[in-house]
This record gives sequence, structure tokens and C-alpha cells, in this order.
Amino acid sequence: MKTEYVRIYKSVHTWVGIVSGMALFIAFYAGALGIFKDSLNRWAAPPAQAQRLTPLADTQDLITKTLASDPSAAKGFLIYLDNADHIPARMAWRVRGPGDGEDNASAPITHIASLDPQGNARVERFQGNRLGSFIDHLHRVAGLPADKDQYRWVMGVFASLYALALISGLVILLPSLAKDLFALRIGKNLKRMWLDAHNVVGVVSLPFHIIMALTAVVFAYHEPIYDVQDRTIHAGAKPAGSQRERAPSKPSTKPSPAPADMVSPVALVAKVKAFAPGFEPSFLQYRRVGEAGAEVRVWGHDAAGVMPRPRGGFVSLDPYTAKITSSDRMPGRQDTPTLIIHSLFALHMGAFGGEIVPWMYFALGLAGAWLFYSGNLLWVESRRVKAARDASDGAAAPVQRRHVQAMANACVGVCLGCVCGISLSIVSAKWLHGHVYNMAAAHQWAYYGMFFAALGWSFWRGAARAAIPLLALAAAFTLAIPATSLLGWLWPGLGLWAHGDAASLGVDAVALAGGVGFAWIACLTQRRALTGPTDSVWSIKTLART
Repeated sequence: MKTEYVRIYKSVHTWVGIVSGMALFIAFYAGALGIFKDSLNRWAAPPAQAQRLTPLADTQDLITKTLASDPSAAKGFLIYLDNADHIPARMAWRVRGPGDGEDNASAPITHIASLDPQGNARVERFQGNRLGSFIDHLHRVAGLPADKDQYRWVMGVFASLYALALISGLVILLPSLAKDLFALRIGKNLKRMWLDAHNVVGVVSLPFHIIMALTAVVFAYHEPIYDVQDRTIHAGAKPAGSQRERAPSKPSTKPSPAPADMVSPVALVAKVKAFAPGFEPSFLQYRRVGEAGAEVRVWGHDAAGVMPRPRGGFVSLDPYTAKITSSDRMPGRQDTPTLIIHSLFALHMGAFGGEIVPWMYFALGLAGAWLFYSGNLLWVESRRVKAARDASDGAAAPVQRRHVQAMANACVGVCLGCVCGISLSIVSAKWLHGHVYNMAAAHQWAYYGMFFAALGWSFWRGAARAAIPLLALAAAFTLAIPATSLLGWLWPGLGLWAHGDAASLGVDAVALAGGVGFAWIACLTQRRALTGPTDSVWSIKTLART
């Protein structure tokens, strides 16, 4: 390939990476942690939530009495078949706000219901823990403040730039791929070592990044894509997307069916088990109860099928007749177009391959976050090298331009602010439990307060002087995760707690390793700041910049 073409692709790769790199760092770091969303929820769930559930045989009575006392639940509620670690009731739902989507299968729960000893419905507001949902929200919209269509479209732009960066980066490396791929040159030339590591991680994990980039674009723009398909290919005959929410049916003049006339959850589960013996139901999702378009989705897993999400897939039934109305989103029962879409979901979310795949995705997610961080650092360092090369012989060490300083400050503030903010948000799940009215808001205040404080600190102090205390803070907040569990185990009177199950211990173990890692990186960064080239923005000995 001609040298000028490689130079063009290098320029594209550099600037696309600069524009999207910091947003993608947040998406990948939060996404790596979000792989274990259920484990994080279990870690944050207080022991009091392990209370006795309403017997499954009495669930139909629970549904009828709850809907009579709180009709808002009829829009959509969940019935758990097993004891959900972080939901202390058999029945739960979310009261939606203006503009919220209809699907409540993964929405944060706001209300729970159970039968009291007298057999009456007891409806309670539920703050619960929103930890997993909040981290997942950060992943989906790259840290933007709300999980809305407009912010997902912004994430789609970053994902498109991400795909362009992958293509251009591969083109740059192709001429020297065989020679340089595994040539990790460790020595005094830190820039060369970082570049070699950046190239190795990028090429080795390329299939994973291609999957993430393409599926993220589809997820961001699936509704506009479906709308175009409905108007062109299907001409309004049917919804184009298998994951799409159908609009509620138009109001009918016929009397609404009563909730008491619904088939019991036990009978619905039995019908599904007879239909698909390999399918293991986990919860039921009721939608629009009392309306003409009422539906119940039985969610579950089937090891022999493709599951679009970690929580599995579902089969739709009529709650009044138990007739199966749709099985095209049931693992093992999808048609070819739906199977393709579900495969994309499964590939993006790691919902396949058993226990080893989530750990692989976790490692690849963290490696991806490092890839974007290191790309920005390489750009900053290349400005120093270029400035030194352009300086005349015998001249004083050149100073860095303000836009290079700004880039370094932003990179440190955004990336380390994200790390500190997420760790602080995790810790707050236990320390603030029972002390705040709204835990969802508490997680947001903890994360965004820390994030913007880190960003402001970085611009005020400069990248070199800000990075060391921010890395130390990241280590402290991350180590506070297992320390909090240890305090809860030793002194439960503090109001903290510790679970002894594998999921919670796994969270503590990973946080312990992460905290030690951040402390080690802080020491290396401090040494670099004290002994590195003084013409670098990473040196604390630098003079005032111009």
C-alpha cells in the first residue's frame, strides 16, 4: 500500500480515536462490570431481603388482590418463580414516568407486593438497590445522564466512529503486521512499548471489537431502522424487529376481562413446560392486564437454544386462555431472521457459552477500555516527540501546546473520574442503604459528583499532578468494596453486611485485585512524573505552558 494512503488512514484513526475514545472508555469499563450485574446486585442486597415469599400456589390470589388495591400495577408487573436475590417479594413492578418505555422486564423495580398473615395484599414502595441498573445505564449511553433514545443515538455515533477506528487501525498495521504484531519492545522507550502493547491488544481482540461496534450501532438505531422497514419492506403489515415493543391495542367497547379470570401462574408455567420441556422458566412478565391486548411473557433459559440476553428469552401467552400467541423469541424456537437478531444480542451481551464467556467478556472489556485510554496517551506523547524533533539543535526543551495539555487533562479527568465514580457508587450501595430515600438518585450523585470533581481537578492541577491522587483515590474506593464487606462481617452493628455466597465473594475478590492494581499504577505514574522527560505533560517538573 502506498505510504500516503497509510498516512491518511493513520490520520483518520488518530482523530476518530480522539473524538470517541473517552466516551468508549466509559462504555467499555462500565460494560465490563455490567457483565456481572446480577453479582453486583447480590453483593448490594441487604440480608433482610431474603424473607419468605408468598407461596407460588397463592400467587393468583396475590395478583387479584394487589390489582384491586393498586390498579397502576396492571400496566405491567413481574411474578418471580424463584427467590430473586435482590427482590424480596413474589410480585414486583415499576410505575413508569412520562416517556418511559413499556417493557418492564429489566426496569428498576419501584413497588413490591406480598400477602400478609391475614391474606391481604401488602403493597410497599421498594427502593432496593439500583446498582446493576445504574452501571448498565452508564454502559448503554457512555456516561450520559439518562437512558433515553436521544442519548443512545449519541452512543450510536460513537460506535460508528469506533468501527471506523477499527478499520483504519487495521489498515495502518497491515504493512508491518507479521513483523510487529508480537514485538513487544520493553525498554526505556515508553512510547514504543505502549504502542506495541496497543497494537497487540487491538489486533488480538479485533473480532470482539468488531462485534461490539456493529451491534452497538444496531442497538442505538434499531427503532428508526424498524420504522423504515415497516414503511418499505413490510408496508405496515407487521413489526420488523423481534425485540420491538408493540403498541397497546386500541380501546375496546367490550367489558374488560377481570384479573380474577386469568389462568394461574402455576398453570401457565405448566403449559410452557409441556410446550418446550427443555425450557426453564424464571419469571412471568404481565402486560396490560384488563385490556384487550393483555399478554404474559414467560421468561427463562434453554441451554440448547440461543438466548438474546442474560435473562434468557420468552414465550408469549394469553393470560386468560393460556393459549401460546408467539414463540419466536423463545430460545430454540426462533425463525431465521429472529435467530440472527438474537445471535447479535447474545454476542454483544455474552449470553452464551456457560460460565467462562462472562469472564472472557470481562477481561476483553477492561482491555478495550485500556485500548482507548492508551490511544489518547500515545497521541499526547507523540506531540512531545514531534515538538522535540521540530525544535532546532541546541534549543531548550520545547513546551507543549495548550490543546495538548487540554487533551491530557480531559483524558485523565474523564477516564479516572469514571473509575473513581463507579467504585464510589458501588460502595455507596451499602453505606447509604437506609439513610437515603432514593437510592437511584444516590448512585447518580455519587458517580456524577465524583466524575465532575475529577474532571475539574484534572484541568485545575494539570494531567501529571492530577493523575497521581486520582489513581490513589481509585485504589482507595475500589479497596473500600471488600473492606465494606469485611466491616459488615466483623461489626454488623454498623448497619453493613456481608454475604458468603460465591457471587458476593467474587465481587470482593475482583475489587481487591483491582484496588491493588490501581495502587501499583499510581506508584508507576508518580515515578514517571518525577523522573520522566521534563518537556512532557506527564512531568510535574514542567514549566508553564504556552
